Amino acid sequence: MEAGVPDKSSGGLQGVSVLIGAPKANTSQSNVIEGGSVYYCPWGLSQSDCSTIGFDRKGDRSFHVNNTDLQVEFKSHQWFGATVRSHGNTILACAPRYYWRTEKDEPHSDATGTCYLSVDNFTKFVEYAPCRTERSEHSGQGYCQGGFSADFTKNGKVVLGGPGSYFWQGQLISASKEEIVKAYFPEYFLLYVPGQMQTKQAQGEYDDSYLGYSVAVGEFSGDTEEDFVAGVPKGVMLYGLVSLLDGTNMKSMLNITGEQMGSYFGYAVATTDVNNDGLIDLLVGAPMFMVRGSGGRLEEMGRVYLYLQRGPLDLELSLPPLTGTLEFGRFGSSIAPLGDLNQDGFNDVAISCPFGGEDQQGVVLIYNGQAGGLKDTPSQVLTGQWASTSLPASFGYAVRGNKDLDDNGYPDLIVGAFGVDKAVLFSASLTVYPTMINPEEKSCVITNGNDVNLSFCLSANGKHLPDDLGFAVEVQLDRLKQKGAVKRALFVDSQQAVLQKTFRVGNGARICHDTKIYLRFRDKLSSIYIALNFSLDPAAAANSHALRPILNYQTVELIEQKAQILLDCGEDNICVPDLKLTGEGGAYEAELYVVLPPEADYSGIARNNESLSQLTCSYETENQTRYLSCDLGNPMKSGTNLWAGLRFTIPRLRDTRRTVQFELQIRSKNENNSQSEVVPYKLEEEQDIGPPVQHVYELVNNGPSKISHTLLELHCPMKVKSHRLMYPLEVTTVGPLNCSTNRTVNPLGLKLQQPPTDQPPLHTAGPEHHIERRDAHKDQLSEPGNLSCSNVECWVLQCHVGLLEKGTSAILKVRSRIWAETFIERVYKQYVLECSARYSVQKMPYAILPKEAPSGSKKVVTPVVWSKPDSQYAVPLWASSNAPYHMARPRRRPNSSPRLRLRPKHGNQTTKVTPNVFLFLFPLPDWDKNPEYSISRTSKRKRSLFKWLYWCYGHIHCFRETMTEMLQVRRRGGGERLVPCSGAPRKRSPPRNEPKKRGYPGSPEGLIGCLRQRSQSLIRQASKDVLRRAGFKVLREECSTERVPLTASRTSADKAHSHQSTRCQIRPL
Repeated sequence: MEAGVPDKSSGGLQGVSVLIGAPKANTSQSNVIEGGSVYYCPWGLSQSDCSTIGFDRKGDRSFHVNNTDLQVEFKSHQWFGATVRSHGNTILACAPRYYWRTEKDEPHSDATGTCYLSVDNFTKFVEYAPCRTERSEHSGQGYCQGGFSADFTKNGKVVLGGPGSYFWQGQLISASKEEIVKAYFPEYFLLYVPGQMQTKQAQGEYDDSYLGYSVAVGEFSGDTEEDFVAGVPKGVMLYGLVSLLDGTNMKSMLNITGEQMGSYFGYAVATTDVNNDGLIDLLVGAPMFMVRGSGGRLEEMGRVYLYLQRGPLDLELSLPPLTGTLEFGRFGSSIAPLGDLNQDGFNDVAISCPFGGEDQQGVVLIYNGQAGGLKDTPSQVLTGQWASTSLPASFGYAVRGNKDLDDNGYPDLIVGAFGVDKAVLFSASLTVYPTMINPEEKSCVITNGNDVNLSFCLSANGKHLPDDLGFAVEVQLDRLKQKGAVKRALFVDSQQAVLQKTFRVGNGARICHDTKIYLRFRDKLSSIYIALNFSLDPAAAANSHALRPILNYQTVELIEQKAQILLDCGEDNICVPDLKLTGEGGAYEAELYVVLPPEADYSGIARNNESLSQLTCSYETENQTRYLSCDLGNPMKSGTNLWAGLRFTIPRLRDTRRTVQFELQIRSKNENNSQSEVVPYKLEEEQDIGPPVQHVYELVNNGPSKISHTLLELHCPMKVKSHRLMYPLEVTTVGPLNCSTNRTVNPLGLKLQQPPTDQPPLHTAGPEHHIERRDAHKDQLSEPGNLSCSNVECWVLQCHVGLLEKGTSAILKVRSRIWAETFIERVYKQYVLECSARYSVQKMPYAILPKEAPSGSKKVVTPVVWSKPDSQYAVPLWASSNAPYHMARPRRRPNSSPRLRLRPKHGNQTTKVTPNVFLFLFPLPDWDKNPEYSISRTSKRKRSLFKWLYWCYGHIHCFRETMTEMLQVRRRGGGERLVPCSGAPRKRSPPRNEPKKRGYPGSPEGLIGCLRQRSQSLIRQASKDVLRRAGFKVLREECSTERVPLTASRTSADKAHSHQSTRCQIRPL
């Protein structure tokens, strides 16, 4: 399909026409089925006036050998017209599925492909089949399919792509059209063309690459000769590549590789200057590119890459690439430069999505150029209007542009719909750039007068516009007033709030209109918005091609201005009455609001005293409440004193009541001055911020391969609007990590808290990862609000991980604090701070790499619920106190949620604090039920066991690791001595053939049971000591016991066991 070829009726000098290939058309050729044809359609005529071009009127040719005719050509289903290009008055049409029979002992046919050139205004036709050589079969050019893609250079060179040559390595072939015409001799199958260039056969590793699947031309090397661009969609292990070849010698200059295997990078290529810098840019389509959707599923969307030329062989990828939005639409199947479609100085591009849209009929998207490349969103989406019964309509299967067919100064576009045998011509309409100009001040100020002047102007500019353009203009007054409300401004002439007029504007001219508006208002506080909406007159006459002008799609069609009412509210004209004895701002729409008691009835205004102001009051009832609403003035200016009287009757006064109570309120539409003085407080230490949060991420190489370089990224919420969420304090690493961040860690330079060294922190554990609150507040919780990088501002930590051997790991520790000030204002609301960690392997020390590099992600969530104090002694969670308690979380893998860490600031504090201490006692695992282990005595380690129990309780990993360190765990042997728990005499274990008795002092069960009981007692006593040191003498303890499955055991045999879990809650009375 080609546009803009000379019209043969005018001798090739005037007029243009459209060429359309029909590769499955039947022709008059003898014994040829669906040989294909090319249609010639002069511009401006109907479809019935299209005619076929007689490139080849002969059927299959034969040779007479040994009194036998041997067929040497096979033109049926050859797809003639699959590729059509033009240059001046020369037309190139190819049949990539043309077969011919080679001269061999066992004759067979090869898909070499062939092309024809029409020269001298359709008076001469020349065949060009460069792949039809003596070197046949798939090892040579036997499956070349020459003409699968084609293009012309500016000076008339023909460039053909043959993706099937040399075991489908593919090749490019080029020769000047003049030499092709000279070398042509009818009835000769093998012809030599002087000056013909072609790529050579490469090594076997390049087989099945499809070089020449797509072809384009452009200057990229810095000389004056145009170079060749060839798409290789199956090269480089199916990642695809695009090769730039020198236009003078066909040598490779630059290769660009795709980013995803199987995306068919290089399926389509195109060249044009999109940023108007004088250098040709490159566009590459990858229609099978896949994107991971929100649910984690890979979806085929397609992608188009733009490479901006910065200099000779210097191409810069424009980010982000254009990605399709329609699954299986094959976005990027065809790319067509359009020229400057909207006349803004930058060339535009059409990209097809032939299987997208409604019912997969296909769409074509128009992208406009700009200084930085292509705009991210399409300016227009063209859709197909035809449905196909057997095949998809494939609207956009072929796209061509950059030719002005109707001579209106705007390039046009032709779109082919292969599935419905149609080609559609889209003519670009005249684009109008209207400009609204207000010659008056930008902010119209209304004074005490009742009317003001309103002026607006309109001008239009465009290329090849008619001398006179019609615009429909509508002006709306007080636009933001609710429907049905009284408008505060009206046009004097019509006494209406809407003005509708039609204006005639010449190209490049400007017209203005003046009118008066009348003001009537009670509401003086809110501004009056005046809106102007305009459009091209739909009744305007079309041009000779039935096209009407259109507005530029970027033009703002609604213009709005704000008219402020001049008030006595100071320089900013904003009234905020100060409800003190002496106020400054006037109170607008001030009202006296009186609620009537049941005993009283309203009888009227007191009028017998001239010193009293006469109020205007209305009596109303709402929800069985009776009240008066009296107008005090609009505005009630500052310093005004008002005396008024209201008269009531008391017909229902009961004897038991000595007084009748009236409730009076003064109301104004102004916002009350409720702002308090703000006392700044400088943060100095990290404890001043809020509760701590620590995340620990461990990247483990489970093998079997080594990893040279891994990229680890952490994204955590930092701010929402101007409110901080998490404040990063410190980042530490263990292992080969080199980290950097886009934000400063600890930007306020706070003094960091030193971790305690005298004793380990007390751990809490449980199914919920936030500090518990009283059940009395559960009904006040709102739905949790997820605060993640999708809706808040995040800080990014990027770490480059070095060499990781099998079994080694790298650890990243991030310490932050919750910004308490943000959450204190949102009491009892539940939020979830969501951090995400992603890793991707960048490099491995191997020549043969896996098809897909390892990658993954984990999310870490931190629930935050801010509670008010439960009693008069309680303080916020992050406040300091003299109670020496610490609540922290053990290190977890990234797929676990972090716990808040509470480290109170120590100092001379006098405020009593009531912490709710929740103890989760997870005793030692039931190793006595597993015959694989036994425990022998180490006296020093036994003594340290109870000290450890005081601080490290509750978490099964903590128990197991510490027990392994403090007690010697061995595989059971015969007759080992065991440790009595409470000073009982040592006894030998029963012989192997004698079963143990439960509770036997020397048995593992006896030891573990004894330690379990003692650990619970010690921890409860420690918790009571904490509260007593805080000043609380009377404590209350509530405990409950349940059986919990043992899920973190060392062996598979332990997984079937369970243990008792005791939860105790200790609080002051």
